[in-house]
Amino acid sequence: MIALVSTLTSPMVRKLGLVASLLILLGSFGGGSLQKRNSLLSAANLDFLSFGHGAAFSNVTLWLGTVLFVVAWVLMGKLVIDKVVDADYVRRTLCMWLVPLVGAAPIMSRDVYSYLMQGTLLRDGLNAYTQGPASNPNQILFEVSHDWRNTTTPYGPLHLWLGEAVTTVFGDNVTAGVYAFKALAVAGFVAIMWFVPKIAQRLGADPAFALWLGVANPVMVFHLVGGMHNEAMMVGLVTVGLYLVVRQATYPAVLGGFFAGVALIAVAMALKASAALCLPFVVWLVVNRAGESMGAKVRAFLLAGVGGAVETVAILAVITWASGTTWEWIAALAGNTKVVNPLSFPSLVSGVIGEAGRIGNPQFPFNDVMVVARAVSLVIMAVGFVACWWFLRRKPITGAMWAYLIVFSFNAVTLPWYYASVLPLVGVVNCSRRINQFFIIGSIAVALAFTGSGNHQLYNPMWMGILAVSGWVASRWLFAETTLVAYRRPGLEGHRLGAAHHLPGQVSV
Repeated sequence: MIALVSTLTSPMVRKLGLVASLLILLGSFGGGSLQKRNSLLSAANLDFLSFGHGAAFSNVTLWLGTVLFVVAWVLMGKLVIDKVVDADYVRRTLCMWLVPLVGAAPIMSRDVYSYLMQGTLLRDGLNAYTQGPASNPNQILFEVSHDWRNTTTPYGPLHLWLGEAVTTVFGDNVTAGVYAFKALAVAGFVAIMWFVPKIAQRLGADPAFALWLGVANPVMVFHLVGGMHNEAMMVGLVTVGLYLVVRQATYPAVLGGFFAGVALIAVAMALKASAALCLPFVVWLVVNRAGESMGAKVRAFLLAGVGGAVETVAILAVITWASGTTWEWIAALAGNTKVVNPLSFPSLVSGVIGEAGRIGNPQFPFNDVMVVARAVSLVIMAVGFVACWWFLRRKPITGAMWAYLIVFSFNAVTLPWYYASVLPLVGVVNCSRRINQFFIIGSIAVALAFTGSGNHQLYNPMWMGILAVSGWVASRWLFAETTLVAYRRPGLEGHRLGAAHHLPGQVSV
């Protein structure tokens, strides 16, 4: 491995990632989240790639592409951490890797079909907050997972409004609708890619490392671009909003950026409510710049807190009215509790207790344990969030990062794309090496735990053990001292990760 690393070059890494993306593209149509009717495979008379030996070929191709993508990401991380390349290289390389994925079919989730179906409900005069997809039979319904055909939408009015627009323009054409959502997802992802390094620079972090860990991360790419989840647009809006706030380092100049940023975060809330979790922390960004006197801080807190809350409610009211939906979406924010996987702490604990209980009692009441575990986790989640908000008020972006992680870890349901709100924040703050290694290990494990169809291997101890060990080895190697023969850019030598960037107007994170 050392011999391989000693000859590692930036063009080599770029080409490996491109090959990986091309393999994902090739395998996605037969090994991804298949479109069951009128697919591109059918139009090209290549249906055989979705069943039998053809499906095996597609699945292996897609799996190989995801593995190589993770390998390329790790290798690029070595170049970044050793200061061989800069943020411009990471951005250009990521753009190259994304090009094939823009044309790929959905992977690792069928949610995009539900997005389209929910859009038809609003389009056809039905209430997506009280009626499930099955209430509006059409061609898109066949693509929706059976689990969600009678489930109301947990998303905000802007999500439905976009779905209505897409299905109004493209009708029930599933393929066209999917690529319309792909365009929206890519737009959101580009916003994340563009503004994360800007935030990192303002906060004194390494822009290249922020891009690598927080944006080029396989979890981000696979699920936001490949899976087309609405987190792409939501996190994109939040990222731009945060940048508007942190770019001003003085008070009261920061207020203009604050209210502009809150406006974008409020729009993001209209897509998915989890965007709201960062709003209390944004208030501290204003307070921390208001001066040292307690009176100035209290006035800034009231102005930002009350003003931001009023602005948020007003924007949500306008979007709710303009979209033709109702405030019933507030009640829908509780989401579903159908999904059970060990990414969620209450599900993990309930699973362990349930398996132990069934040893002596085959009828052990798993659901009763789950109810208690979720109730306890809700308390932990609330206390943890408030603790992050208060005790990390001097470092509000760091506080938001940990708050998001706590909420998603102890939530009743956790899915891999939820971490899209966490990872960009990890990249823009100067975390310790151990914390960075923790997120690297987790990223590798989560990225490779899901198959192209959306099934997961989280309950496969052998596979998850292999991923955990592989992630640990990779994280150790990434921060080890090595000598790379690569194309260095002027001024990069000797600039180690974690070195302070003494910038004018640098703010606390």
